[in-house]
Amino acid sequence: MWERLFEGPTDARIIVVALVLTLAVAWLAARLARGLAAAALRAIVRDTLAPSSPLVRAPLRLVGAAAFLLVAFTLLFPAFELAGLRPRTGVHLRTLAAWMFGPGLRVALILVLAFAVARATALLVRRFEHEINLGTGLDALERAKRARTLGSVIKNATTALVAGIAGLMVLREFDLDIAPVLTGAGIVGLAVGFGAQTLVRDIISGFFLILEDQVRVGDVAAINGTGGLVEAINLRTIVLRDEEGTVHVFPNGAINTLANRSKDHAYYVMALAIPYDEDPDRVTAVLREVGAGLQADPAFGASILGPIEIPGVDAFADWSVQLKVRIKTMPLKQWEVGRELRRRILRAFEAHKIAIPFPGHPVTIRQPERPDRP
Repeated sequence: MWERLFEGPTDARIIVVALVLTLAVAWLAARLARGLAAAALRAIVRDTLAPSSPLVRAPLRLVGAAAFLLVAFTLLFPAFELAGLRPRTGVHLRTLAAWMFGPGLRVALILVLAFAVARATALLVRRFEHEINLGTGLDALERAKRARTLGSVIKNATTALVAGIAGLMVLREFDLDIAPVLTGAGIVGLAVGFGAQTLVRDIISGFFLILEDQVRVGDVAAINGTGGLVEAINLRTIVLRDEEGTVHVFPNGAINTLANRSKDHAYYVMALAIPYDEDPDRVTAVLREVGAGLQADPAFGASILGPIEIPGVDAFADWSVQLKVRIKTMPLKQWEVGRELRRRILRAFEAHKIAIPFPGHPVTIRQPERPDRP
């Protein structure tokens, strides 16, 4: 029996020792491969599946068995040669050594470089998130969310790209033909480019929407003519809720116009009508007095960023003169401040006897002519 497997004299004890050592090394390699596969699987499924689920355990067993058999059959005959035996078949020690100091080193170098690039990308993303999270403004939480979203996209895309390139390079070092893989990837990419171009456009638009901080959750914005409160910003869509409670979902790639009404600061603007026979300078003085009183009020002063602005007469209407009035406020506070400003203006006009004009329609009543009585 042994003469069919080995040339020259054989020793059963040496064969058993070499076999046991080889199986031990194969078992350790299988454990390592299973651990790496489990870590990768946890990163993919996260909390979707429990570790005890058959959908998780079955692939891990398959990976462990494949690694065990591969390492065992690869190292078994070189182990026999190291023990002084001369096997007739299998991978010879010289062949294995030549591969390890040639393509094997290149494979190891490819894997190390791929891991280093992935880790460097993760560190740069972490630094990017840290820089954006600096400060304690009102939008600190939103900036942190924006940084995490962008960081996750960059890290995942870079990791997938590096892993794909490294995998193809490793397959090439094993003398496997990667032309079908590249051809298939090209066909799939072409199909995705034609079939999912709208999805790709939405994702790219959403990426730059978040990166440029054009709008944030909690802002009041008008998208394509529809106004509302921004409730969610995703890579593919943005969600608005209008004043009636209706939810509007816009794909990011379909956004033609975006008007953010609460970016950095806001203005409450109104056109105030006064009669033609009223002095605009006197009305302006009264308005400045009202604005100063509103700004001095502790309940509203914190929301006002500047004194009331009255550029002057803005238009001549049919029955009134239009004064342009505006006041600078914190974001989303313009309506609250504006309502209080209108209330105080009404009281001030009543106190200073300033009439509020309204359109009038003169009516002429004609008496019928009566013939002279005799």
